[in-house]
Order: sequence, then C-alpha cells, then structure tokens
Amino acid sequence: MDAKTPVAVPTADEIVARTRAMIPALRKRAAQGERDRGVAKETIAEMQEAGLFRVLQPKRWGGFELPIGTYFDVEIALAEGDMSVAWVYGVVGTHPWGLSLFDDRAADDVWGKDRSTLISSSLMPSGTAMPEPGGYRLQGRWRYSSGCEHCDWAFLGATVGTPEGGFAERCFFLVPRTDYEIIDTWHVSGLKGTGSHDIAVKDMFVPAHRMLRSADNFKGVAPGLAVNTAPLYRLPWGQVFFRGVAVASIGALQGMLDIFLEYGKSRVNRMFGTKAFDDPMVQLTCAEVAVGLDEMKTILHRNLHKLEEYAARGEMPSYAERVHFKFHSATAADRCTVLATKLFRAAGAAGIYADMPFGRILADITAARQHVSNQYETIGRNAGAALFGAEDARDFSL
Repeated sequence: MDAKTPVAVPTADEIVARTRAMIPALRKRAAQGERDRGVAKETIAEMQEAGLFRVLQPKRWGGFELPIGTYFDVEIALAEGDMSVAWVYGVVGTHPWGLSLFDDRAADDVWGKDRSTLISSSLMPSGTAMPEPGGYRLQGRWRYSSGCEHCDWAFLGATVGTPEGGFAERCFFLVPRTDYEIIDTWHVSGLKGTGSHDIAVKDMFVPAHRMLRSADNFKGVAPGLAVNTAPLYRLPWGQVFFRGVAVASIGALQGMLDIFLEYGKSRVNRMFGTKAFDDPMVQLTCAEVAVGLDEMKTILHRNLHKLEEYAARGEMPSYAERVHFKFHSATAADRCTVLATKLFRAAGAAGIYADMPFGRILADITAARQHVSNQYETIGRNAGAALFGAEDARDFSL
C-alpha cells in the first residue's frame, strides 16, 4: 500500500471477526503448509488484506494502534486454524510495534514507500557489531527467523564490540533483505509451517538510526517514543515479544478441543461399541481442557490490562512483577502441552492418522514449548528468586 493512502481503522471486534472468518481456510491449508515448510503466500496476502499486520502499527504510519489484548486475540484465533500461521503472526505481527521504538528514520526506511512492508527477526545476540563512523559493521548467523521469506527487513540481535576487544552491550539491528541471506534450514518435528530459516550477514554496514539498545527497551526510554506517544508503545518490550511465542499455544489447544468435540460426536469405541462422548474419561479430559483454556485466557487479559494501566500512567512495572507475568506466559505454554497430550490420547488409535489434525497440533504445541521464552523451569526459578527480592540485572527480556 502506498504510504499516503488513508486507512480506515476497524474496531477490535471487527478485526477479530475478520480473523475468525479465516479459520476454515487455515485449517484446510495447514497440512500443505506443513509439507511446504512455510506459510502460503495466499495466506499472508489474506492477512494483509484483513489488516492483521496493522493492529500494532502506529496510526501515523497507517496502522490501527488497537489494544494489545486485541492483538493476542487475533493470534489466538489464527492458531485455532493453524498454529504455524499464528506463530508467524506472533513474531512478524509484533514488529510494527517494535519498529515504533526505533529512531523514526528507521520507520521511514521501512514504510516510507509501502506501509505494508513486513519485518522478520532473530533477536538472540548471535551476531557481532563493531562501531564505526555513522553506524556499525554487522556480521553473524541467526537461527529461527519465522516467516522470513515473506519479509523485506529483519531485526537481528548482536553484541556491540569495544575498541579494547570486549563487548559492551546487546542491541537489535534493522537490516534490509538486500543485506542478508536466507538459508534453508527448517527441517523440524513441529511448527513445520513457520519457515523459520537461518539468516546470515557478512560484514554489512548498518546506520546508527537502525540500532536499538536492549537496555533502553527494558527501561522504557527507546528513541521512537519521542514521536509514538500512545500508551501502547510504552508497554515493556519483553512483555509483548515473549507472549508472541506463547499465546499461539492457547489458540491451537482451543482449535484442537473444538475439532475433538466434533470428532467425538461420531467416534465409536470399536472394542466396546460405545460412543466416545459417553466415556467418563473423555468427558473429564474435555472439561479439564475447557477450564484450562478459560483460566489461561483470563490471566492473559488480566495481566495485559495491568500492563496497560502502567503504560497509561507513564510507569514501568517492577522487575518482580514482570518476571511474574513472564512465568504466567511460560506456564501457559507448558500447560498446553500437557492438555494437548491428554486430548491426543483421548482421540484413540484413529487419531494418529495423517488425515487427522491431532498429531500435527500436538507437535506444534510441543515445539513451541521448546522456545527460550517458554522454558517453564528456568523462568519459574527466576520468578521464585524474585519473590525473595533477587533481580537478574542482565535480563532485558522482560
């Protein structure tokens, strides 16, 4: 879309309804996306047409600036159709928000001619950047850049070197597609349809305005806040980004339950000739999953509402509260694997066939649990230590 074209801003309900209308088509394409190891161009085009990538984009750049809870409701709805699509959205869809924190010249580089331009990422500090006049010399190789084949820019994490040969700080660098190579490495057991390939940069110059310090994100003093003044952009960086790789599990589990309930209406236990929905264990499993989903969604929106209240006051939550919220997020990812496993078992032997979605959904949820932001044990220990007053000064991911 041309940078000067006016954009009508939908309500939160409208954008979620547009997303939910996509669920049947997403379910039909999910198996093919798994075989292709990537999201179909057709799906990305439909998401663009529905305005999904504009949910967190600043209005001054043609976006909607909708509440952060709406963004995650969209991700949940997408995951009910195909978790791989939702995962890509959970990453790529946060990047218009992330770009709003950079110097505004970076936004002009990306959206100056086309406000629909997409950005992928790999935020782990896998690269190195050496300062030089006007910017930095960046190099490295990064893994897990979900949806990168549909994007023209990338956020890449790196440590910045010092003249003495050490490393001073962790930063994010914005790099155009012309400056990096996508390497086809995505051969995995779950989330196969995300196309999360490697990205490599060989000794490329990045101007200073395309660099963002992790510490500035943590403190809420990023340069883009000078022009993007809505409370939405004062939410803590980590609280937005780590949920992007956790919330899809909730939606996928909801989709798995919905499909199972339809499947269970006609399924017959061939051993005993009884209907599956008459089995007390099947009934208990479905009830347990439904209650778990209700709890996880309720806590998600409660925590997001608290974060929005801080942002509206121009305040940052404490480290202890941030890590507490992060543990809620990781707990949801872990809990979804447990509940999805129970549903898979309840599907019986017929549930293992490739034309049934249960195995794929379970594999996707299990793969999501492996992400560093969903590591239940590590994050739980940090949250427990914070209850005793300890803080990890190195952790800018909150």
